Amino acid sequence: MTERKIDPNKWSDPKRGAALTVRVVTRAANTEMVGIQEDGSVKIRLIASPASDPAANTELVGFLAQKLGIGKDKIEIVQGSDGREKIVIIEGISADELEARLTP
Repeated sequence: MTERKIDPNKWSDPKRGAALTVRVVTRAANTEMVGIQEDGSVKIRLIASPASDPAANTELVGFLAQKLGIGKDKIEIVQGSDGREKIVIIEGISADELEARLTP
């Protein structure tokens, strides 16, 4: 798979932190980050089902908090809470730092 990067100019929110688009796949065996897609969105597999279930959103926020090493209260789903495509804002982190923590 070709290495893809989050575009810091596209996903930066200087007032609050950084934002990214997440595409969730539900009914997975494990909760895990699959990678960054061609369009710059982050693909994450979740155990919860379906994507519109509040449990899926809770699982996503918990996973991102753990992966990024920040509190759950710093993460907010601002769009798409009832779908597979979600826009997430992470407070107190720059887009560059976000990318560094999400990529190996």
